[in-house]
Amino acid sequence: MSTVREIAALLPGPDLLRTHLRALAVLDATIGDDPRFCAYAFAPAWGPGQEAALMDNGSGDDFSVLFTPAGVLIRGFAHESAMSPYATDDEEVWPGVIDEVPASLRPLLYEPAFFDEGIGLPRVTVCLWRETGDTAWRTGSAVAPPSGGEDPDGSGFLLHLLRERSPEAVQAHFEDHYERPVSLDAIRHVLAGHPVTPATAKALNPAALADDALLHRIAAHPEAASYLSCDGEFDLARTDPIEAIALPNGLPVEPVAGCNAGGTHYLCGPAVPDGPRPVLYTDSEGQASLIAESLADALTLVIVLPSWHDALGGLRPPVLNSDYLDDHPDHAAVRDRLLAALRLPPATDQDVLNRLLTTAARTVPDGFLPQVTDEENASFEPMLEPPTE
Repeated sequence: MSTVREIAALLPGPDLLRTHLRALAVLDATIGDDPRFCAYAFAPAWGPGQEAALMDNGSGDDFSVLFTPAGVLIRGFAHESAMSPYATDDEEVWPGVIDEVPASLRPLLYEPAFFDEGIGLPRVTVCLWRETGDTAWRTGSAVAPPSGGEDPDGSGFLLHLLRERSPEAVQAHFEDHYERPVSLDAIRHVLAGHPVTPATAKALNPAALADDALLHRIAAHPEAASYLSCDGEFDLARTDPIEAIALPNGLPVEPVAGCNAGGTHYLCGPAVPDGPRPVLYTDSEGQASLIAESLADALTLVIVLPSWHDALGGLRPPVLNSDYLDDHPDHAAVRDRLLAALRLPPATDQDVLNRLLTTAARTVPDGFLPQVTDEENASFEPMLEPPTE
């Protein structure tokens, strides 16, 4: 019989557990095709000084790991377990499960998110805790589970990825859940605490960053569509360029978005399934530049670095983006919300700036500086300039 005491002995300390739970949330959000159906999540601002790792499988089973200044509380509910209140005649929390939870952590059990109004009790079949300064995980010492079952409180089922934390175990879980292969190397990368890069995201879910998938998400997310059409200067409704262009390298171009100033964003190259196409920008003043290696990178650019035009003009941090941030002090929150909504990997200003400059530098040598097709010798000028002091 699997018991919560056995699991308690296998759990890491709070810091390692937090890192692991964050990674599970990142993996689920990256591997899955729709954030609404992800089981794992991490809320870094659950309450004052509190963080919460959450799992909800959508079938009535869930757990939460609450990190607080007083310590950590793990509560879980397996609705079909033998120790569920709904499996008993008196509809009470199983004796001993929460009786010894210390006063410093006990109020967490009664938060509305974990309280079942139907029976007027905390929704819990398994509980562990570890007060700050403690050296081991604790469980109810007087819990006497019913006999005859392999997993009477559901702890083995609920907490299996907290007990089995190897990349192979995590890979097996997500491959079974999503019914497709998942890169083991990419899983190792995320479990080690490294940030998700575009390459990692593509390895975990090749279709997630495809052009069609991204455009569909934007159309389904009003805030993202509104930001892109205004502050992002990436209006998907503006696909009628002022003039037709052609590239010296012969690649076809497809207008994908425009801006209020008359500029146009183009996808360069043939459309192939899951194949990234570089993004070229032309302004209304006869300048042009490659700005991203894919639509996903271009969207990340305009969300993270809305003043990217100034970067091509030579501005660098801290001046770069400063005026925009003065006018939009909530930009960091909006940025994170939109990246998550569009399933784009998190990115810093410096990461995005580096990618922009590297990509822009190959505009001329790689044949991406366009010409106006109806005029001879009417080439655009490159937008990239040397940095200003």
